[in-house]
Amino acid sequence: MYWIKFGIVPLIMFVMLHSTALAVDTYSTVKLNGLTLSEWPVTVSSSSGKLLLSDSPEMVPDDGIMYQDTVSGDIRLFFHHVNATAEGKKIVVLLENNGEKTAHITVTKNGLGGPSLDYLQVGKEVQQEYLEGGNLYLIEVPCKESKSLISSLDHSVVETNMLVNGMYDLIIDHPVTIKVMMMPLDADAKEFAAQAKVLPADPGEHRLRGTFEGKDRLLVGKQTYDSKKSGTVALTLADNYLDQYVRGIDATDGTPTLNYGNYGIVYKIYLPSTSGDEISYYLNPRGGDYAGWLGLEYRHQDVHTIPTPADAMSFGANKISESAYLGTYESGKSLWMTFSPPGASNLPIKLILAPEKIK
Repeated sequence: MYWIKFGIVPLIMFVMLHSTALAVDTYSTVKLNGLTLSEWPVTVSSSSGKLLLSDSPEMVPDDGIMYQDTVSGDIRLFFHHVNATAEGKKIVVLLENNGEKTAHITVTKNGLGGPSLDYLQVGKEVQQEYLEGGNLYLIEVPCKESKSLISSLDHSVVETNMLVNGMYDLIIDHPVTIKVMMMPLDADAKEFAAQAKVLPADPGEHRLRGTFEGKDRLLVGKQTYDSKKSGTVALTLADNYLDQYVRGIDATDGTPTLNYGNYGIVYKIYLPSTSGDEISYYLNPRGGDYAGWLGLEYRHQDVHTIPTPADAMSFGANKISESAYLGTYESGKSLWMTFSPPGASNLPIKLILAPEKIK
């Protein structure tokens, strides 16, 4: 994704780990360059429903529909749009039910950021809220009716150059049409949707919109990591070489599309290790500015989220050796990580395993 930064304020977030982790005081940033490290092999599988990605046009030049598709089942919606007009607008998500039965939409997880001029902060906020969960709610849409997915956006003014970003997991029992739209402040969403046109997508690799099969990705180590034998290694995420971008269809015109960066894809990562040692984990951005969160579950008991980075709003813009410390844990224990590319951040990124904490 591409953006202009407006007054990003450093954010200091010292977060303490639970007692099950080892030798952790703060999640500080250290000097560790993942580019020089050996790649740790993993098996990759995708599953669990569809991803609707609405990020094109990213800089929305006029009123209209940025993306729409008619779907049911296990769905994730990821939208990321900036008001590029000269006046305030609304950016809303409308659920239309054209069927003969009431549609029930269960929102199982979600994160919402903006409207704001601080794009990195918005993307980071979405990741934190989504990974922390706990926002389940139900929407009922009667037949031939429509309702907003996010009621707060119905009354939210998106000023010029402000970004709105959201990530929503939905279970839909009957087909509904999901429409992501930008519209005048005084417009009624249902009336506007009935006559609104689909806006042209951004060209080339910036055509970040479409419907993609397999919204979740599971990565499991092919080998058991032994810190004494393997040393410091890295796992590359979202580079389209070692970790392929997901392919889909733009439902507005049937065009094949590629999700550059895998935005909206949720990764579950499990890297088995031998017992008897400690392993330190780091996240190293390789594409430029990066600001996100990461979920971690240790021994099925300690579940928490980690800001990446914790000692600033973002990192990776000028120093490719910057790495966010994620903690040190006993090897041989169950350790699962949850990762998703944050809106406004650049990919790829490397997850680093090291036999000791880097200072």
